[in-house]
Amino acid sequence: MAIYMILPQAAAAEREYYAAEYRARIVPESGRIEVELNLRGEHLPSRIVMNIDSGRYRNFKATDPLKIGEAEVTWRPRGKKSRLRYEFIVDHKRSSKGYDSLMTDSWAIFRADKLVPRAKVTARKELYSRAAIEFLVPENWSVITPYAPVSPQRYEFDDPARRFDRPLGWMLVGKIGSRGEYIGDTHVIVAAPVGESARRQDMLAFLNWNLPHLLDIFSGFPRRVLIVTAGDPMWRGGLSGPASMYVHARLPLISENRTSTPLHELMHIALGIRSDHESDWIVEGMAEFYSLEILRRSGGISERRHEQALQALQNVAQHSSSLFTDNSSGPTTARAVLVMHALDTEIRQATHNEKSLDDVARRLAEERGTITLVRMQATAEAVAGGRLRSLERQRLMQPPGGR
Repeated sequence: MAIYMILPQAAAAEREYYAAEYRARIVPESGRIEVELNLRGEHLPSRIVMNIDSGRYRNFKATDPLKIGEAEVTWRPRGKKSRLRYEFIVDHKRSSKGYDSLMTDSWAIFRADKLVPRAKVTARKELYSRAAIEFLVPENWSVITPYAPVSPQRYEFDDPARRFDRPLGWMLVGKIGSRGEYIGDTHVIVAAPVGESARRQDMLAFLNWNLPHLLDIFSGFPRRVLIVTAGDPMWRGGLSGPASMYVHARLPLISENRTSTPLHELMHIALGIRSDHESDWIVEGMAEFYSLEILRRSGGISERRHEQALQALQNVAQHSSSLFTDNSSGPTTARAVLVMHALDTEIRQATHNEKSLDDVARRLAEERGTITLVRMQATAEAVAGGRLRSLERQRLMQPPGGR
């Protein structure tokens, strides 16, 4: 019996493509972005259902049938060309303490995956998009995105795992100042609106010392990373996105508790995992563990300071009622860091220092997707070569200090 293998090149050759051209017109006086999506090709998706439950999308119009509901818009492209238009409201408060998306008369910061809502697409299985976005901006405005420009204000993007591409990550448009350089194979760009008290060069220097230690763990780290920063009234925190992150201009590079918001968010970028309903502690715990660990490895903090930081986290962790929650609070994340530290120690002991939590993180980053306790256990135990007490659910459910 003959066995035939379909090579990846052959499978890729069977794909059929259509063009998905996004156009974003920035309108500062209205606080909105006018978005247009043009589809062109021999065959197009037969249905695109967009999630608009955030209430930030208005005035949908299309050349083909369009059904507009409270939470979804259903677009049914016809023929070889189809166009959809709508308006995106930029301003959005993360909390009473600030905005995570904002447009002023001289700049705007937003996430592209909010600009274009999540969509469910019905199309032939061999049909894939080739996507690009073009920005139309006021005079003297610039654009910076996680994507390298192919021409002024035009960016192409492609996710081979997705059949319908939409732009992702943090973006900054307006009157911009930026600094960038290569750290290893990664082009790091730090950008902020002109006039903001952003420390672009400080950030690059900090990453020159620390990012190489992260790159040692993750060979698949993005080759271009954008860091967007601004002051009030933006939210005073840090938020990651695909190949990009936002961090408030006033946040220290290293906090008094010896953790680092920039390194925490870079770890999220590296891992690329999301949690289920009870596993946010794994995502946040790994990011916070490595924000400390990378500083220790780079010499940014001493071994003594590292031990002091872990002790301080033990005190904070006492206020965590449970690890298994939807959203990991400060005490829960502190407790999760201690779990990661115990897990790293247990793996090193089981493998005579040949393996560590680095190997677990590396495998998770390669696979991406949703993390659960069961998946974490399976990945860690495959690395360690046996069962690990530090990830037993019964132990994790005990009160802090009860282990």
